[in-house]
Amino acid sequence: MDQEERDTGTLAAIMLDLEEHRLPRAMQILEKVNNGELLSDRDIRFLRRVYEDSRANEALVRRHTEYYNLISRCFGLYTEIIRKGIANETSQSDSDQ
Repeated sequence: MDQEERDTGTLAAIMLDLEEHRLPRAMQILEKVNNGELLSDRDIRFLRRVYEDSRANEALVRRHTEYYNLISRCFGLYTEIIRKGIANETSQSDSDQ
């Protein structure tokens, strides 16, 4: 099996995971932080895993630039979640004082 065939299989698996698991979970977390809730340990583990997986797949992404727009949009979503989660933490910390 050549690199292109391996990439095709890996990309198919990543896209399926994104559609069935990661995006729905990210949207749940976004709704949660939009409602002023804090990120749970589970949420943080999810976001950490997304980051670690993205680092592990850097070479694959470099070989398939056609996915740059999608990846950029996903990272924008994860960044928004993290920013709002931090803002919620800060807000709660300020109100506790």
